[in-house]
Amino acid sequence: MHDVAKDIATDSKVRPRRGAVGIAVGGLVILIILLVGVKVMQISKMMSTPRTMPPTTVSSTEVKEEDWAPVFSSIGSVSAVQGAVIAAELGGVVAQVNCQNGGEAKKGEVLVKLDTSSEEAQLHTAEADLELARTNLLRTKDLAARKVVSKQELDAAQSAFGQKQGVVDNMRAFITKKEVRAPFDGQLGIRQVNVGQSIDARQPVVQLTALDPVYVDFALPQQDLPQLATGFETHVRTDAVPGREFKGKLTAINSMVDTVTRNVGVQATLENPDHALKPGMFVNVQVMLPEKKKTLVIPGSAISYAPYGDSVYVIEKKKDPKTGKESQTLRQAFVRIGESRGDFVSVTDGVKAGDVIVSTGVFKLRNGMPVTINNDLAPKPQLNPTPADS
Repeated sequence: MHDVAKDIATDSKVRPRRGAVGIAVGGLVILIILLVGVKVMQISKMMSTPRTMPPTTVSSTEVKEEDWAPVFSSIGSVSAVQGAVIAAELGGVVAQVNCQNGGEAKKGEVLVKLDTSSEEAQLHTAEADLELARTNLLRTKDLAARKVVSKQELDAAQSAFGQKQGVVDNMRAFITKKEVRAPFDGQLGIRQVNVGQSIDARQPVVQLTALDPVYVDFALPQQDLPQLATGFETHVRTDAVPGREFKGKLTAINSMVDTVTRNVGVQATLENPDHALKPGMFVNVQVMLPEKKKTLVIPGSAISYAPYGDSVYVIEKKKDPKTGKESQTLRQAFVRIGESRGDFVSVTDGVKAGDVIVSTGVFKLRNGMPVTINNDLAPKPQLNPTPADS
């Protein structure tokens, strides 16, 4: 009896605990069901609401129609109109050097003078003999006029005078040839002789080059020959003088076509007053043809290049049929591009003048995307760009 009473007392204590646990579990299940229901409602509402992408900020530009002259492009080199390595005509010892390395020289200016002390001494003797021969000739003429001497003696006196005159002239010419003079105006190079140096005949002394004007020699394909003519405007640029364009005229076209390359040699003449262009410089040449044609022009950065075709993104205004709100969206337009000049590219098909297109960052865009335009930091394309790191 004692054990039965004990079991009844224990059972009466356990039952309240089991009831509390059941109520807690039931409340937790109800809470989970409520949370799941709320989440399902939120998800269904999100799915029923149409998703709209926020507009992407882009920079824009307008397709412009410009007059572009057809251009023949080539690579060439600068050459001097006049250039020579000045050499001594006779050998000897250098007595004077009157030129500065890299300096200017005028036509007829003495650049280098060789020692002529021996020749000048011989000249003094020859001049004394010439003076004596002149005196004898005058005396003989006087006597011949008075019929004192024969005609033969007069002829001998004249011959002696002529011989002495020839010796003096020869000595003076010999001394003159020991002076190295500038044959034309130009800029000197680095001299190759020094005072006291013994040099041989025809030994180089210094380079002399006329730098204004200069020639630019280049070649063009033979198919361009019918369109070429002297007088065409020529533009020259070189990385040795960044940011500068030199202008000149086409002055010569070779009479033959190279049988190996099938190119024709062409030469332009450019003014070069500040001597910025030097012979031997590598240059880019453009020959401008006189006729011009209307060309659609866009920045090269506006083109999305792809294997299946090049395209641009046209910005168009589109009205929402439900709300009536107007927005700007993108339309991908495939284009056919032509030649490029500087930062610009010509377009032959796909867009028209006046179209507004995205100018930069086209790789991140897609058809139908909403956009807003902000050109505050947009780069400015140039026909002749001069980047700072060039």
